[in-house]
Amino acid sequence: MPLHHFIFSFLTLAFCATSSVAAAAAAASKEQTLNTQDAEFFNPKLPPRTLSYSKRFEGSSNLVDLRYHMGPVLSSSPINIYLIWYGRWSLSQKLLIKDFITSISPSATPSPSPSVSEWWKTVSLYTDQTGANVSRTLVVAKEHSDTRYSHGYHLTRLSVQQVIATAVKAAPFPVDHRNGIYLILTSHDVTVQDFCRAVCGFHYFTFPSMVGYTMPYAWIGNSGKQCPEVCAYPFAVPGYMGGGGPGALLPPNGDVGLDGMISVIAHELAELTTNPLVNAWYAGEDPTAPTEIGDLCEGLYGTGGGGGYIGQIIRDRKGRTYNMNGNKGRKFLVQWIWSPALKACAGPNALD
Repeated sequence: MPLHHFIFSFLTLAFCATSSVAAAAAAASKEQTLNTQDAEFFNPKLPPRTLSYSKRFEGSSNLVDLRYHMGPVLSSSPINIYLIWYGRWSLSQKLLIKDFITSISPSATPSPSPSVSEWWKTVSLYTDQTGANVSRTLVVAKEHSDTRYSHGYHLTRLSVQQVIATAVKAAPFPVDHRNGIYLILTSHDVTVQDFCRAVCGFHYFTFPSMVGYTMPYAWIGNSGKQCPEVCAYPFAVPGYMGGGGPGALLPPNGDVGLDGMISVIAHELAELTTNPLVNAWYAGEDPTAPTEIGDLCEGLYGTGGGGGYIGQIIRDRKGRTYNMNGNKGRKFLVQWIWSPALKACAGPNALD
């Protein structure tokens, strides 16, 4: 989401009827068989996250005015992801995130249903004024590791763009303004303007005065050491719950910060591809603070979500929770997104 917060909307969820969401999303999933071998469905009720003041979740079509504003979507295929690893990242952390990104594209050997690729089908329903759909294929085109923290241990919104400029000028990256996404990921020891206080990630486009070109980009931070209860929820719960409330869910890959990042990355990629220059798909009249396809479904991960419930998700024999399968046997917990066809939140793990 551009220049504003990514905070799940649990206060508003309490006021939203979820039956229409569940029914519509389930209707979209009647053709698939959910792969839950050695696992079970459950719908945990969790305490609301801290700093939750967004009121953007709506569960029925008569409350949502998502419109197309005639701008481009990322329809050229493939969409090239240029990864900037800012700070220190372990190989295992990099592999986890790249496995999620590569799980988006269709594969000759598809992941078991419900899958990340099926989730992206909803994103690909969005079109531009020519009728061209958002591409279904995303690839990691190139990577750049900035282990020297070239712009310091604290970044502002503007210095995030300077990080991109450094990568482009150093020539690890080409200028790809047609079908490129520049994805900046900051490690757990990097603070970013408004991070944890109001944002977990954001997307926008670069300024020619900063980078030399106008190119879509997104930033997401690793909240594992800074604010997991805010940006890695529901794998961490607010501290005020103490020991008396429901416990946090076990992350599917054993890393609270990284598993929390995955859903934020998914959120930003979905919105960046459908609204790359902040003039395509969004609700509201203010393009500087639009409500986008991920915002409408914040905090919803499965059928029956709302009122403090995140929805029906899957728990394996070891207690790890997820709602989608990815490449190489990976499992992920990823929020649902707004479907223009159903006019409701949708995900591949919807129940009949």
